[in-house]
This record gives sequence, C-alpha cells and structure tokens, in this order.
Amino acid sequence: MLIGIIGENCSGKSTLAEAIKNAIGAEIITGKDYLRMAKSENEAILLFNMKLKDALITDKNIIYVISEKEHIGLLPDGAVKILVKADIDTIKERFKKRMRGNLPAQVEQMLEHKHGMFDSEICDYQFDGVSGDLSEICRTIKHRIM
Repeated sequence: MLIGIIGENCSGKSTLAEAIKNAIGAEIITGKDYLRMAKSENEAILLFNMKLKDALITDKNIIYVISEKEHIGLLPDGAVKILVKADIDTIKERFKKRMRGNLPAQVEQMLEHKHGMFDSEICDYQFDGVSGDLSEICRTIKHRIM
C-alpha cells in the first residue's frame, strides 16, 4: 500500500506516519528524501516513481510524508491520501518549540501565508493533527489493507 500523508509544517504528519508505520509496518519517506536514490535529480525521481508504483502492486507499505504542494504530483493514482490539518495557532506553537522557543516574524508570516494551502486537495481521509484519534485512523488503514 502507498500512503501519502499531506499537510503543512507542524500539523502532525510525522506523528501520524509513525503511528501508521507501527500499525502496518511501512517505510517512511519524507519530502525530498528520494533524492538520495541517485546522483541526478531526474534519475532519483524516476527511481522514486518506480518504487511508489511498486508499493501499489506488492505487499510493501510506503508512507510518503508531503509538506510541499509540488510533491503531491509524485503520488501515482491509487495512492491513499490523508490530509492532516491543524489550526494556525497550534502550528505556530509547534514550530516555535522546534525553533527552541523563538518564532521570528518572517517565519510566522510564512506559516500564515501557507496555512490552508492543502485544503482544496482531494484526499481519501482527513485527520485532525491536534485532536485526532491515531488508533482509529490506524485501524481504518489496516482494514483497508485487508
């Protein structure tokens, strides 16, 4: 199974990916990690696309964590898409912790500008990255595999 977990920075994507990984056994690939697959970007994308398509037809489980719009296009048809959402105040607070308690004004503006950028994406599931039930979404994904 191929799962795309899509959402803004600090929305809860990595937490969800880890929970699903533990529930079904999966490899997690984040952002541009695929670039490590080859020396050239074009070759890396080609190999990554083959790997993702392979997950659709085999028993390999891959979770691709996406926080940039352009990476959604790398998901082939048939991938399960989960949109993770969080309110802007939670995102800012989490990002502030990530930056050791300091959230520069430019970063805050960037977060505000990007907030909601995935809201129009067509997804199979939506997950509340603040108060969502991890065990419930994991059960749903496990059931979908079977």
